[in-house]
Parts: sequence; C-alpha cells; structure tokens
Amino acid sequence: MTRAFVFPGQGAQTIGMGRDLADTSAAARAVFEEVDSALGENLSGLIWEGDIETLTLTANAQPALMACSLAVVRAMEEQGLRISDGAFVAGHSLGEYSAMAAAGALSLADTARLLRLRGEAMQSAVPVNQGAMAALLGLDMDAVCEVASAAAGDQICAAANDNDPAQVVVSGHKEAVERAVSLAKERGAKRAVMLPVSAPFHCALMQPAADAMAEALANVEVKKPIVPVVQNVSANAVSDPETLRKQLVEQVTASVRWRESVAWMAAQGVDEIWELGAGKALCGMIRRIDKSVATRAIGTPADLTKALEPA
Repeated sequence: MTRAFVFPGQGAQTIGMGRDLADTSAAARAVFEEVDSALGENLSGLIWEGDIETLTLTANAQPALMACSLAVVRAMEEQGLRISDGAFVAGHSLGEYSAMAAAGALSLADTARLLRLRGEAMQSAVPVNQGAMAALLGLDMDAVCEVASAAAGDQICAAANDNDPAQVVVSGHKEAVERAVSLAKERGAKRAVMLPVSAPFHCALMQPAADAMAEALANVEVKKPIVPVVQNVSANAVSDPETLRKQLVEQVTASVRWRESVAWMAAQGVDEIWELGAGKALCGMIRRIDKSVATRAIGTPADLTKALEPA
C-alpha cells in the first residue's frame, strides 16, 4: 500500500490529549518537554490538566495540537514506523506546520514558536465579534463560492475550508457570514451553522496575521522535507524550502483546499492515509472524499499498538 500521513487542525483539542503517549514513550514525552522549553511555559500542564476554554484559545490550541501530533510521530519512530515510509505528508491549516515538522522541514522548537505567534496574530487581526465562520453542509465548493460572493456585499465573505464534497466553511465579517448562512439554506444546504471560533480564519481579514507570519518565517530555517508536503494553498506536493515558506504565508488568508489535496494524493496512488494526533476528523473527511482510501487515526498507545499488528 502507498501511505500518506496527515495532521489535524484546530478543533481537535481535548484536555488530556497525548498524555498516555508521554507516559509510555520517552520520545513522545521529550516532544512535550521541548515545546514547553521553546515557549518558556508549561503548555503540557495546560494540555493535560487545564481547562478546555484556555486550551481552545487559538494561541494555545495551535502549538498544543502540533505537540500532540509530533508526540505520535516520535512514538511511532520508536516502534520502527517512519515518516519517510510514506509518500506524502499534509496537514489541515495549522496541521501543515505539524506535517512540516514531522518531515524535518522545520525544527520542533521553531514550529512551536511559529504556531504561538500564528495563533496570537490570527486572534488579534480582527476585533472580537467582528468576524465569524460558518459551516455549510450539502453544497459543493462552487455553490458555496456563489453564496459567499452574493452574501459579501461591501464586506468580506469567502470560502475558507473546502473540507469534503459536502462540507465547506465560509469566513469573513460577521454580518456577511450570517447572510451566507441564510442564503445557503435558501439554496438547498442541508445545514448551515455558525461555528464557535474566535476569529475569521483563512480569509482576507487575516492579512495582518499573514504579514506577521511573513516576517517570522523569513527568520526561520526551512529545510527540504524528507517526503513532499501537500500544501493547503496549492493542493500539490512541494519539496522546495522557499515555496514551502511562501505558501505558509499565503495559507493564512487563502482557502484550505483539503478536498483537492486528498484527491490529488489518491490520484498519485495513495490508498492509505494515517491521521496522526488528536481526534479523527480528517479520517471522516477523507472517507467522504474518496471511499477507496483506507484511513487510520493514531492518537494513543493503543492506536499505535493496533497499527503495528500484522495485517
């Protein structure tokens, strides 16, 4: 089988994630220790024993989810399963940073600091309650783009996440997104719901955050990854460090082309995708994109043990 590894984005966070891995794997525990050191704080304490409201703050959730994903990677490596055994890596939004760290394009410490900055910059780019996001279910990307355009008026409303054939998320000014929800229902959406997010990610309102990331990434070493990264912006495999750097900046304001990314990997012969880290959201999306692709979620020692069992 041809395998790819993918990494979850925001929304997958839970209190206690990764703790079993840290308790059973020295390599996984070292990931959390290195992230704590890079940030100069006890983020692992928040992840394992804090409150969900604080963990869900964008500036905390982003490095926390990355730490959990990289802990899975290191625990896998202890058992002889390597990222280099895969054909590609990819991640959903912040998960792209996890993918790049897993593939050696970014150091773990740099990734933690970049995601802390990214979270803070995305949170502060738009005043509280001025932006919003909504999930539109049952409409494809083209239909959602038409809805977003009609709803925008003189404001911003854009397709932010093309997750799977029947789930697209829009982002922008709160009033425009609310208009998109009403319009989507009129145009046949099965459901259209406002999301409990703290900022309107992946739209033009995030330009101040993109500028901050451009400055930060200019001062970070980006290496050639050991396997190509299928980036959100292009839905295509990238190994060139400067392209990786450039598209990480563009990703802040651009759509997450997840449906196209998975379809592209499948077209290259990928028939098995493992989701490494918290939750199983990407596995669900992948099955809706291409039922022929086998999926596996690995976030606990038990998941890892099962993955190591002979077929």
